[in-house]
Amino acid sequence: MPVTGKRTVDTHPNLIKAIRTGKLSTVIAALDAGGPVELDDGKGNPGLPLAIACFLGHAEIVRELAIRGAKINFSDNSIASSPLSMAVRTGKTEVVKVLIEHGAVIPDKMETGLRKDELMLARWKAQHLGTGRTSATVDTDDVIEEIHVDTCYGTDTNILDEDMRRAIEGPAAKKK
Repeated sequence: MPVTGKRTVDTHPNLIKAIRTGKLSTVIAALDAGGPVELDDGKGNPGLPLAIACFLGHAEIVRELAIRGAKINFSDNSIASSPLSMAVRTGKTEVVKVLIEHGAVIPDKMETGLRKDELMLARWKAQHLGTGRTSATVDTDDVIEEIHVDTCYGTDTNILDEDMRRAIEGPAAKKK
């Protein structure tokens, strides 16, 4: 228990309580006061704070915990207690996106609840924001072209938008 001034502060319950309220500022304060990002769930499994945030659907709190080093991946993300499985099972798609952006590995045949474009964007962010994903964990079918238009003033981006829509919707869009 850390001591601040003359008062003893027990950060474990404060962090869990803060996560349950869903208030990011309260979570940040509890973490800054020494609350550990990784807490045991009482059964020997780490990751209680992240598990609670995923279950409750607090995407910004999940992001904060991930930034501060919470373990995103289990040895098998298909087990029910993994952060990704918990978010998928409870239908918290915003949390699923955040987890993927921070390097969550999606097990084969797991339905995430995300549309293909949402999944592609989350994977792109993971690659380009340096959050732990490698090219080996990104589907090779998902090709994202970066276009730098700093010197292309006046470019008609509607063509690019249409190309992106076709890529996402697949062959059916080309027949229209």
